[in-house]
Amino acid sequence: MHSNERAKIINDPIYGFIEIDKGIINDLINHEYFQRLRRISQLGLSYLVYPGAQHTRFQHALGCLFLMKKALLQLENKGHIITKEEKEGVQIAILLHDIGHSPFSHALERTLIKNISHEEITLMYMHRFNEIFNGKLSIAIKIFTNNYHKKFLYQLVSSQLDLDRLDYLKRDSFFTGVTEGNIGVDRIINMIDIKNDQIVIEEKGIYSIEKFLLARRLMYWQVYLHKTVLSSEMMLIKLIQRALYLTNSNKKIYLSPEIDFFLKNKFSLKDLENDKIILEKFSKIDDYEIFTCLKYWTKENDYVLSNLSKKILNRDLLKIKIQKDQFKSEIIAKSINLMMKNENISKEEANYFIFSDKVSNSMYTDDDSDIKILFKNGKVDNFNKCSEQFDNKIINKTINKYFFCSPIDYINS
Repeated sequence: MHSNERAKIINDPIYGFIEIDKGIINDLINHEYFQRLRRISQLGLSYLVYPGAQHTRFQHALGCLFLMKKALLQLENKGHIITKEEKEGVQIAILLHDIGHSPFSHALERTLIKNISHEEITLMYMHRFNEIFNGKLSIAIKIFTNNYHKKFLYQLVSSQLDLDRLDYLKRDSFFTGVTEGNIGVDRIINMIDIKNDQIVIEEKGIYSIEKFLLARRLMYWQVYLHKTVLSSEMMLIKLIQRALYLTNSNKKIYLSPEIDFFLKNKFSLKDLENDKIILEKFSKIDDYEIFTCLKYWTKENDYVLSNLSKKILNRDLLKIKIQKDQFKSEIIAKSINLMMKNENISKEEANYFIFSDKVSNSMYTDDDSDIKILFKNGKVDNFNKCSEQFDNKIINKTINKYFFCSPIDYINS
């Protein structure tokens, strides 16, 4: 298994050498649908704030695969029986868990394909792969959809302490340079066990879990929901919405064939299931495709399209204010009226540049997917009842923040 004849070696900046087993895993990685992830940024437009954040969903997926292999080895060393087929299935499930992402990851989710999440698109790809590879993904699909009888396998892929979260915190911390996200991945994986078909963490790992949860909250405010990142990603969403509006109004603008296809058609989940062409076309759109459109759009006559495109490409971002309370509608209206007058544009056009909304961040959800702690006496309890650092009020609190975006000339009007 570890000879060069059977495994391919990839050098990862976080974990060092990652072994890719020959066979279905290697075949999936080499497939064009998966290779597309090299052209999907892990953190959307965060590189406009953190220049090092240029890493991709491809790197993240390989990192998750590496951690899954480590976790499976740890569980086997603790005496748990996991069959060869189950190991392959859960590795495929984690490898492909992000394959359905839109360009710029979460920034354009549900914007190019309305009302369909990246998880639902991922499942479509998994079914398509299952056809291509003659049923070799059947167990992976059952695990991914939580329909496999060993429930702990699903928890490794998707839960409040899954390998996806462990990798993205460690990786995003490394590439942004935000050290608060640097968690003890090795220690957490060494502490995992199974009890009553559930993933549990040994009692001595509780401090590592506390650090993991705190790191996640800090990374949300410092990176994922950083106000400048928020401004840039909202601008990108508004830009695609404008392109959609112009296209539906029969205004001629530059569109690549695939972007044209998704802006001019509305698809349901059933359409994706029944028409292979849709998935095929989706596999052709990536960050580069969007950037190509932006470059062309800077020359368009439409005020909104050309201005927003220039602003994103040149990092001339909308000014953003964040606060705990909602912004007064009079403040927003005043800014909009001033911009309409100064730029000689309509209220509808000004709304693409001046707007307000809210973001939420919760550290932990007190529900069935609780992180479980295994005590030395064999007793299992929910993490939030065992933590010395966090009480229920702190850990379950959802923090809402309101933001107001506007060009710099109108933010303080």
